[in-house]
Amino acid sequence: MTELDASEFRSLITSVFPHLTGAVFRLAAKGWDSMAIDVDDTLIFKFPRTLSAERALQKEAALLDVIRPSLSIAVPDMHIHDGPPVFSSHTKIEGEHLITEDYEALGGGDRQHLAEDLARFYAELHVLDAGRMRTAGATAILPWQSPEAVRSKALPLLPPDIGSFAEAIIWDFQALPPDPYGNVFGFFDGHGWNMAFDHAHRRLNGIYDFADSGFGPLHQEFIYSNFISPDLTARIVSAYEILTGRRLDRRRIAILTGFHRLSELAEIADDPANVEQMIRSVATWTAAAARVG
Repeated sequence: MTELDASEFRSLITSVFPHLTGAVFRLAAKGWDSMAIDVDDTLIFKFPRTLSAERALQKEAALLDVIRPSLSIAVPDMHIHDGPPVFSSHTKIEGEHLITEDYEALGGGDRQHLAEDLARFYAELHVLDAGRMRTAGATAILPWQSPEAVRSKALPLLPPDIGSFAEAIIWDFQALPPDPYGNVFGFFDGHGWNMAFDHAHRRLNGIYDFADSGFGPLHQEFIYSNFISPDLTARIVSAYEILTGRRLDRRRIAILTGFHRLSELAEIADDPANVEQMIRSVATWTAAAARVG
């Protein structure tokens, strides 16, 4: 599939939505899988960049149709347009990304409210019927890099002080027994770039991008908020325990967080455009882990 330019996006969208001819179009995101176009700050159109991304977009829409009625928080109501090319549309959920600096500016009450909203979101997802989700197209989440691949590809890229810490995490990861709660259907992408956060009112309006959702180990669900703050993760875990009665293993979550960062680094070790950013991500994790330790 060849990438479209801005005028082609506009032409494709207005051919289906002629009333948008005079609207303002802007590129909202250029992700690994799709190009997202924001129209008049009210609608989002996603154009898959590959055939596999096209199939993923169709699956995401089908999953959201099942998920949406069971959630307390807003998620996209996606509609697929068969094209060609295939693309999706949904009403934009108002809000912006939530990054570390934004979270650190919140007061304790707002942090707790956010954590409780996210804990409820996870609790509601985790009780969805597995058979129904499989019928809708849910599959196992993508596996991480193997410990051997992480050792050979990620460790050589790290400075010695971080490398020794990383090596210990790899051993800890290998020693983990199976997740005591097994696999659940979950989001598995709960970082701040998938959140629509209302900074003026300091509340979470919604969550989007369910392309990575699927069946995976329950504890893995809780690692992605560490991209925002370990404090947020700790609050989510405590709130989730109250809601569900499940006792979560914080050490397991910490080990999974570290190995995930290393796995991502190993995955893009040969990509000079992104490898430095991922090394910084590993360094940020080690600094945070050292403070906690």
